[in-house]
Amino acid sequence: MDIPAMRASFAKAAAHGDDVPLWFYSHLFLTHPETREMFPVSMAHQRDRLFAALGEVVARVDDLDSLVPILQQLGRDHRKFGAVAAHYPAVGASLLATLEHFDDEWDEALAADWTAAYQLIAQVMLEAADEADDQPPWWEAEVVAHERRTIDVAVLTLAPRQRLDYLPGQALSVESDLRPRLWRWYSPANAPRPDGSLELHVKARDGGPLSTALVRLARVGEVVRLGPPVGRLSLDTDSDRDLLLVAGGTGLAPLKAVVDQVARSGPARRVDLFVGARTEEDLYDRADLHRLTQENPWLTVTEAVSHDKTSTVEHGDVADVVLRHGPWTGRDAYVAGNPPMVEDTVTRLHAAGLAMGRIRTEVFAASRQSPTLDGKVTE
Repeated sequence: MDIPAMRASFAKAAAHGDDVPLWFYSHLFLTHPETREMFPVSMAHQRDRLFAALGEVVARVDDLDSLVPILQQLGRDHRKFGAVAAHYPAVGASLLATLEHFDDEWDEALAADWTAAYQLIAQVMLEAADEADDQPPWWEAEVVAHERRTIDVAVLTLAPRQRLDYLPGQALSVESDLRPRLWRWYSPANAPRPDGSLELHVKARDGGPLSTALVRLARVGEVVRLGPPVGRLSLDTDSDRDLLLVAGGTGLAPLKAVVDQVARSGPARRVDLFVGARTEEDLYDRADLHRLTQENPWLTVTEAVSHDKTSTVEHGDVADVVLRHGPWTGRDAYVAGNPPMVEDTVTRLHAAGLAMGRIRTEVFAASRQSPTLDGKVTE
């Protein structure tokens, strides 16, 4: 394959912005109308997802060692949409038609390379889906508790009807009849429990139809669907180093799961958890964090606010406060929050001497649409 030519071709299409996914989905639904039922009624939050994922694939197409596990994960996850082998050629045909439409230098050689690349992608995804056939494509779970922690944050306790295995720090996609076929990602805030229940921290957001519905409309007794777990924020069980955990917003959830794992199964270690927010009112989980520190003497929780000078909580961006309490060069670090916060924290921890190989991250972006291809999760 002429990989530079393929990347140049994709860049030409990407330069046309929203016109590209609009053209793709129009082509797909006109040529294969049966695929329309796999997508939400409103495509406003859907159109850019495919091409965002495709861009990541193109960036890694010459690094199969990292790309293949990612495609396998996507193949397993796409079972929840009802994707079957017959859908893959339809998507591939619309993809090639779209790339050709936006490339005035499209030729047979480029078409052959894209065809071969897509066939490889589809093969890997389909084989992974087949291997996961002994697992359900999704798990039904009942809402057994719904607690509003602030005006726009709720903690939902779910009880899956079948056993659902996941690692603390991973994320699960969620779909509800409140917003059918609109899947979004949330991280359980606890390690797996004997009764199988799990907690989700959900923040209502402008332009976030599912999160807003789960916070403001969901009721005890309702049933949601959960997709298979993804992500690599989980605890490094080969290390017994002390931990530095840094959370922004609902990025607290997966880090609480890590704390819960240490409490349940060890090994014994020091854990310092830093929780950042804009104002003191945004620190939504304070009572439960206080409980955790009372029950676990090895845990220290430090709160930080960046835009609330009247607060008695430590002031500054959470990275400022973390470095103020350092050094952390002997720790394993886990960072979860919005992209600027995660990037700033990681950059500054590394500059302060913490090896990049000992820093794991999860990113929560504004739309919380899908896992990125390196195992991070976007909100």
